[in-house]
Order: sequence, then structure tokens, then C-alpha cells
Amino acid sequence: MKLSPETVKELLGQGIQLGYKIVPSLIYALFFYLIGRFLVLKLVKGFTRILHRREENPSLNDFLIGLVKALLFVSLFIGIATILGVPASSFLAILGAAGLAIGLALQGSLSNFAGGVLILLFKPFRVGDTITGQGHTGTVKKIDVLYTHLNTFDNKEVIIPNGNLANSDVVNFSSQDTRRVDFSVGVAYGTNLKVVKDLILGIIKKDKRVLMDPEPFVAFNAFGASSLDLVVRVWVNTQDYWEVYFSNMEAIKEAFEQHKIEVPYAKRDVYHHYPYGVVPTEKATD
Repeated sequence: MKLSPETVKELLGQGIQLGYKIVPSLIYALFFYLIGRFLVLKLVKGFTRILHRREENPSLNDFLIGLVKALLFVSLFIGIATILGVPASSFLAILGAAGLAIGLALQGSLSNFAGGVLILLFKPFRVGDTITGQGHTGTVKKIDVLYTHLNTFDNKEVIIPNGNLANSDVVNFSSQDTRRVDFSVGVAYGTNLKVVKDLILGIIKKDKRVLMDPEPFVAFNAFGASSLDLVVRVWVNTQDYWEVYFSNMEAIKEAFEQHKIEVPYAKRDVYHHYPYGVVPTEKATD
């Protein structure tokens, strides 16, 4: 197909006119990108410095930095598209449709994501805390945006989705500076309870890890099936909880043995009833 000189001249003229329109826009867009990229990186760097000064959770810092960086770059590219003549409403419509599709495809992950954001922002627990959540007890080793990692006391790693943790009860054993240690002690019926209470209080007060405010408490609690049950309550610093519990239980046991205080065990008395008053004898066999 041959083009006439008039057609070539007309196409060339249209191309030049189009170039006059596009080239300045491309140059403006390039300058806008370079300047915008410089400003975005500066803002992200400043934001990162501020977060590190606040000593927040590292996982939360990484998430917030990534989120701010993504939003700034999206805004930058929308501005570039607008300079090139693409309506901003078109980009917003595309982003909305993409967000809806991603949301439908990743419903479970988005639930964990939302839970992770809530945990990182409101801090019901931190790395290093001992918690019980979703039926597991352990020390928090890592909090991601999607999952929380626990190390149990027998050194198993449990990975719990943040969506479940954020929407259920969580017991934090490390959030308070002090905790109450509860003991349950049983002695035989007929034991002098005053002597037992004084003996236990003496053992408890010798332990320097036990706090004297509130004061240690020992009281008769219940008539058990085979024992008189006493309750012992003392307050300690959180990090001393288990050491105080185990060492004082052992000390109480040794003191009971030394003072001949009986620690009963479950027992049952059996009575035989013979309606005619005669005890049957075994019949001899050949």
C-alpha cells in the first residue's frame, strides 16, 4: 500500500503535534517521579527514625514503615498517571476492584492481619511475656503481623493465628509486677490447727522472696474427705513465683515430718454387718 505525499505530510504533522503534547508531559512526569521518589525516601527515613526512638515493637515498626512506604509510592504513581493524562478516578477504580478481589481470596489471612495489627497496637502482651492463649501456655518469642509464636515450657514452638488470639481470652502472667502464690495443705483430723498455722507462717516468713505487704495468709479452709484443709496465700515478685511455690512446698513437707504432723491419704473404713450376729466361717473342703 503506497501513501501519497499529502498523507505522509499529514501523518507527520499529527505526529509532531502529538509529540508536542506528550514529550512535555513525559518530562514533567520524569521530574515528578525523581523529586517524588526523593521525598518519599526522605519521609520514610524520618518516620523510621522516629519509630526507633520510641522503642516500639520491632514487628509493629516494620509493618508501619512498609505501610507508609506503600501508600506514599501509590500516591506518587497516581500523580504521575494524572500528569500523563490518565484520570485519577480510573486508578482508584482499579485499586478498589483489586482490593475487593484480594479481600475475598484472603479472608482468613486478612482476619489474622487485622488481629495482628490490633495486638501490635494495643499490646495485650509483648515479646517475653508468659501467656495462656488458645489452650497453650508459653513465652512469647515473636509477634508477626499474621502469627504469634510461643515457646512452651517443654520447649515446643506453638504458632497461633493472630485472628484467634485477638478474638479470645488471653491470660498474661507477666503484665503485673507481683503475683499471689496459693498453696493447699491437708493435715489429719485431730491435728492442732493453731500449731500447724504457726509452723507454716514461720516457714513462709523465713523466705526473703516472700513479700510482707500484703502479709502472708494461712487459714483453715474446709473439712476434706480425709483431711483438714488449709489455704496458704503469699505475694511474690512475678519472676519468683514458681521457685517460691516449689521450695516452700518442700519446706512444709519436711517441717511436718520433723514435728510428727500427719499428712493423710485417702482411706475408707469398711464395716461388715451380720444380721444374725454370727460371723460366717469358711467351710472346710476335702
